[in-house]
Amino acid sequence: MDRSATSAIAWFFDGQKASSDRLIPRWLFLRALGAVYFSAFFSLLFQIRGLIGTQGILPAVNYLQAVAQSLGHFQGVWYAPTLLWFSSKPIMLSALCWTGLAASLLLVLNLYPRLMLVICFACFLSFVSAAQDFSGYQSDGMLLEAGFISLFFAPRGLRPGLARGHPPSRASLFLLQWEWFRIYFESGAVKLLSGDPEWRHFTAMDEYYQNGPLPTWIGWYVQHLPHWFHAATVYATLAMELGVVWMLFLPRRWRLACFWIVTPWQIGVILTANYTFLNYLVLAMGVLLLDDRFLLTRLPEKWKARFTGDNSTGAASSAAILNNWKQTLRRSWRVMKLSASALFLSWIFYATTMELVSMFTKVPLPASPVEALEPFRIANRYGLFAVMTRGRYEIEFQGSVDGQNWITYPYRYKPQELNQPPGIYAPYQPRFDWNLWFASLGSWRDYPIVPNTEVRLLSNDQDLLALFARNPFEREPPNQIRAVLWQYWFTTMAEKRASGLWWRRQQVGLYAPTLEREPDRSIKVVEWPTVAPKE
Repeated sequence: MDRSATSAIAWFFDGQKASSDRLIPRWLFLRALGAVYFSAFFSLLFQIRGLIGTQGILPAVNYLQAVAQSLGHFQGVWYAPTLLWFSSKPIMLSALCWTGLAASLLLVLNLYPRLMLVICFACFLSFVSAAQDFSGYQSDGMLLEAGFISLFFAPRGLRPGLARGHPPSRASLFLLQWEWFRIYFESGAVKLLSGDPEWRHFTAMDEYYQNGPLPTWIGWYVQHLPHWFHAATVYATLAMELGVVWMLFLPRRWRLACFWIVTPWQIGVILTANYTFLNYLVLAMGVLLLDDRFLLTRLPEKWKARFTGDNSTGAASSAAILNNWKQTLRRSWRVMKLSASALFLSWIFYATTMELVSMFTKVPLPASPVEALEPFRIANRYGLFAVMTRGRYEIEFQGSVDGQNWITYPYRYKPQELNQPPGIYAPYQPRFDWNLWFASLGSWRDYPIVPNTEVRLLSNDQDLLALFARNPFEREPPNQIRAVLWQYWFTTMAEKRASGLWWRRQQVGLYAPTLEREPDRSIKVVEWPTVAPKE
């Protein structure tokens, strides 16, 4: 390789040769990324045993055994890269969450950020790879992709501060910005490519705030604004996702203007819908559109000294006293790190570019590099709200002792009580509640979480019951369990003023088979569903 090519690689992938005008945005982004990781692990801490524990809805041990039997152990580990291969017992699940929590908190505190990012990534990937239906969200891929790229973006050292001596490489900064761009642009593209008439007719937002997974009380009020507002929101959404985000690639003033457009937009989404940590992560990635010059003019005077002082780790000064062989070893190690960085970051760029281009046309290029990264979810395709939901349905679990009188299991987060306002929970992610929203739009045969939940409720499984607000059968489990489907609507302003109710609902029918526990502890079906949900 000639010197010019080597210099080009170093210019793009080597942080030592990078420009140092993104130190403050890097510092802010990594603190925010740590907070997002913290929210992800914090929500899992109270759910993971009920979701994938040995007595959970979709036990990880059963899944991993099936993967190993189908693919063999080595290929199975690549297909499902998770630490739960060693053990998926409750203590291991709890350790996974607590370790992730500790590492994310240390990342927020800027202590050994690279190591903390490795731990957070390994712990979160371990859950995602074994969680099956409970990890099929684009937000999980977004976090894993951003977390992995940040391994090359973060400064080295135990307490690096701003790490002026080790600015971020241009490649890592670009790939984080590239992910941010793709989240928006690909979401805009799928809205048009899907052929959904609601986007083409500017009606997609008319019932958006009502029909999402977990609405908010602010969204209730926004829902009642006139149609022209919702039509304008559709136009603005498409304009931003397909047009405004291209300002990222324009000169500095355009990039800053882009930040001021998309940031208020993300805050509005956060207030009107609970999309877990997704919008918080995209909001944090938007900080990378800024630079030090912009931020320094807006910092309080007492902070400027901290951000303008020289707080580099001083590691480079020790090179002068190293022996020649140690200097050679250090140069070799640096070349190895640079090569690894160039390999992985180029690989991710190739895979994500292939995913983007393939949305529009078939590309006659090798697909195996893309497929090889799929288990790790670090090179993803995004596309939010390609098709809008045309109704809100809710699955409600009910138990009975005699088969005549039915008592409802109350949810923690889902709409249920008609007089309760929808809350704001994000970035907390109630995965059970979320998946029931998806299940309500399909058939119980495609969503085993529903009949599996019914089976667990017949035995009063405590890990599962922790996913509900309370257990209405504390003394002994019910003899029968059923899942009833309801359709929900926001009440009108007049209805709310008159009755104080936020919701009205109508029963659709039985969603899944009604199960009964026999005296010998076996389970049988006593009634089959007859009404299918409408989309």
